[in-house]
Amino acid sequence: MQINATAIPLPIDNIDTDQIIPAKFLKQVDKLGYGKNLFYSWRYLANGDANPDFVLNQPERSSAEILIAGNNFGCGSSREHAAWAVADYGIKAIISTQFADIFKGNAYNNGILPIELDKTHVDQLIQKSLDTAGLVIDIDLKSQTISCDVLGMKENFDIHPFKKQCLMQGMDETEFLLNLRSEIQAYETQRSIPI
Repeated sequence: MQINATAIPLPIDNIDTDQIIPAKFLKQVDKLGYGKNLFYSWRYLANGDANPDFVLNQPERSSAEILIAGNNFGCGSSREHAAWAVADYGIKAIISTQFADIFKGNAYNNGILPIELDKTHVDQLIQKSLDTAGLVIDIDLKSQTISCDVLGMKENFDIHPFKKQCLMQGMDETEFLLNLRSEIQAYETQRSIPI
């Protein structure tokens, strides 16, 4: 998995899942269609028009696939819909100093790479992205590196090997287990003891 894309800077700490996708939009039972309501309360004015001051509404950010957020992203309720909204919008990676544990797990299971970096590097990426809408960030999951040539930055990031394997193969945990069905059945057959 390699991502070479521009970013959406969102320098706000403690963005909770209700800010990511408000509860009033949680009526669908599938994962599609949530992206249009991502960050709804910030993205739209009271009359429903797009808020021109919000970063997602800037035309130069329309093809961005990386979100750079403040500390503790995805806190609050455990709704998986938050990850659905992020993925449906087209964001493939989120960079922060810390993620809420449940959101982080939901991100992995929805094909989103959550990357934790130290505050200095996150702040540098946010500031440079605010200054330069076309700032390109390179993420290489195989080598677990994130780089930004303009900043002269190349950093390693940690990821659990199993999560990495699932992302590299484009599957969630359930799909991974389903692919092992024949091995699981063979094991169960071997260990079954007649009564």
